[in-house]
Amino acid sequence: DPNSQWFQSLQLPWFYPPTWAFGVVWTLLFTLIGVAAYLVYMQGTDSRPVRIALAVFAAQMVLNVAWSPAFFALRNPPLALGIIGLLWGLIVVTILAFDRVDRRAALLLVPYLCWVGFAALLNGAIWQLN
Repeated sequence: DPNSQWFQSLQLPWFYPPTWAFGVVWTLLFTLIGVAAYLVYMQGTDSRPVRIALAVFAAQMVLNVAWSPAFFALRNPPLALGIIGLLWGLIVVTILAFDRVDRRAALLLVPYLCWVGFAALLNGAIWQLN
């Protein structure tokens, strides 16, 4: 929780965005992610490339969900950075898998990849500063 006493006590990097920006960005990204997954799913789960793409998608979503507890609940920026690094890699794999099924779906995930890359920079900077 960014409002927790622990988080409020951290030194943040100069490029840390305003707190409200996270809600706006994640709302937009989850909309794009949902549309991308829908486009792939609608190609039919009887197709092996679709099943593979959706399996990789599910794996990266597990890591997406795992980051917040690692960072905020466990208060462990190094662990969170490891998770977000794996997440970034799995998003790349997801984009490649989606591209085999629907190019539009793959392209819809590019902003997500960019944001997670930026989030990894923030995570690393917070770890370094604290």
